Amino acid sequence: MTRPALECRRLHKSFGPGRTILAGLDFTLGSSEFIAIMGDSGVGKSTLLNLIAGLDAPDGGEILIDGVSISRLSDEAATRTRREKLGFVFQAFHVLPHLTLVQNVAVPLLLNGLPITPAHGMLAAVGLFNRQDDLPRQLSGGELQRVAIARALVHRPRLILADEPTGNLDPQTAHEILGLLRAETKATGAAAIMVTHSEAAAAFADRVLVLADGTLHEAASLAAFNEARAR
Repeated sequence: MTRPALECRRLHKSFGPGRTILAGLDFTLGSSEFIAIMGDSGVGKSTLLNLIAGLDAPDGGEILIDGVSISRLSDEAATRTRREKLGFVFQAFHVLPHLTLVQNVAVPLLLNGLPITPAHGMLAAVGLFNRQDDLPRQLSGGELQRVAIARALVHRPRLILADEPTGNLDPQTAHEILGLLRAETKATGAAAIMVTHSEAAAAFADRVLVLADGTLHEAASLAAFNEARAR
């Protein structure tokens, strides 16, 4: 039986008295599954991503990536797991301005001690092979997000975390980027979580989960999500 890419078990997180963000949250994510997490502002969507990424620690519960509980690892082992198993796509791109595109994409390969050759192939996959020696300042927002997707996928991580990846893009470019992210995630077998406020973005996901009252709720459709939010 294939292990889930991600398991969150009874996650709890609070910020001071009376401000519970997560209250016993459970969910499982399988390989090649692309989910969207929606919810009102301030409910903890980005906090959940930060917990999964190991940028913050839960007050209770555990997170397993590829069957390994992150909280039970040493700091060094946890860092290595994040570096090998996770890929990140941010709203603000976070490309390094002094590096060429191919150098930006190659960063995860270098950090993992891998050959940098796949960086060229990933740039080709996102339609930027002929721009690999350009610097980020020469690119549009949509092109920068393509670089960010290539960088997130180049080392074939088990899990992609995308935090509002199209928030800075126009609708047409956002549509193209989301199609690319979905296609490349499926092609590499990675699991992906996308936090978004956009119904159009969520429509690209295999399923939509709504974060409310400290836990995740399955939304059979975006219409169901909107109906629940209106109550």
